Amino acid sequence: MTLAKVFERVTHGADVPVEFAAYDGSRAGRHGSDIRVEIRSPYAISYLVRSPGLLGLARAYVSGHIEVRGDMYTTLSTLSQTLEKISVGDRLRVLAGVLDDPLLRAAAATRLDPPSVEAPKGGKLRRHSKRRDAKAIHHHYDVSNRFYEWVLGPSMAYTCAVYPELDSSLEEAQFTKHELVARKLGLEPGMRLLDVGCGWGGMVMHAAREHRVKALGVTLSKQQAEWAQKAIAEQGLSDLAEVRYMDYRDVVESGFDAVSSIGLTEHIGQANVPGYFAFLNGKLRPGGRMLNHCITRPDNLQPSIRPDGFINRYVFPDGELEGPGYLVTEMNDNGFEIRHEENIREHYAMTLRDWCRNLDEHWDEAVSEVGPEIARVWRVYMAGCRLGFDRNMIQLHQVLGVKLPESNDAGMPLRSAWGM
Repeated sequence: MTLAKVFERVTHGADVPVEFAAYDGSRAGRHGSDIRVEIRSPYAISYLVRSPGLLGLARAYVSGHIEVRGDMYTTLSTLSQTLEKISVGDRLRVLAGVLDDPLLRAAAATRLDPPSVEAPKGGKLRRHSKRRDAKAIHHHYDVSNRFYEWVLGPSMAYTCAVYPELDSSLEEAQFTKHELVARKLGLEPGMRLLDVGCGWGGMVMHAAREHRVKALGVTLSKQQAEWAQKAIAEQGLSDLAEVRYMDYRDVVESGFDAVSSIGLTEHIGQANVPGYFAFLNGKLRPGGRMLNHCITRPDNLQPSIRPDGFINRYVFPDGELEGPGYLVTEMNDNGFEIRHEENIREHYAMTLRDWCRNLDEHWDEAVSEVGPEIARVWRVYMAGCRLGFDRNMIQLHQVLGVKLPESNDAGMPLRSAWGM
């Protein structure tokens, strides 16, 4: 059986807008399509047979046994709609066809190691211990600051932006996000801000530059901290802004006027969520505000972690997503009065669109900088996440809380003061 015949069996001969080409010279699908999937080696079958579904496809792509020509988001969107229609019987018939071919049968029987960029297992370290969290953060963030500059753009903000208009640029949207957080927190000159999981210091520098706030950021990525401290010095903000290479749980200062957590909650683990909110509550003065900004699942009906999933293995080791209701409840039950909540998942789909475009525009440079496997991981990961936000498989929630003083005066305006 040619690989083209396999493709035709999978799609039931439908006119799928994808051109399929294989190393054996066979062709299928729509000739001349903007999307072209190439099977470069029979060993792609080994990954697909041993790890059915997205993980096998991802391994075959990351290792270079499968190539995708054209927009990755469009490819994933188109193929996912086709693959969702495949029945168990279809899969068995395809597998039978593969086993009938000696070359494909031999390839399927060959056990290949996962691509080398797959995250190492946590070993005996307890999940979300300080040492294991540091290893997980190092795997994802200490790739290359230059690579992140190409993907994220000048803002170096690796979190959901907020687009004031449909045609706003990524930089405008990231500025708007930081300003939205600042307004929700009610930042004013002279205040003290703690930004946990601060990344490359975008929120820290925004608070210092735009609101004259004394801001402290902490990150478990050494490369992020070094980049941020250099940027702070270059912008003349060293008297107000600081980024430290440290675990947020090791911050000793307290009495902050505000706390921002933009993209950290996904890393801490569901079991640690109550303690996380309680700890940050303890860092605030009475009347202080906290803004929690993080990716969530739409509900709490599915497991918070998928250990064998592509993202957990390649992108965010030990990452866990909770439903928004759970986060609001735990934030409320650990000392915060909830004052505002919103879901901005559409904005994250737009953010990922722009990051994907940036990577495509710098593709050759990115491959030269970090290697083809890491570049491929990022290409499929960001396109897949964009699809997830578009289809409401994942969401992005901002939750604002206040640590009430004894007077119970929250110090909040009668209506929202941010207007964004």
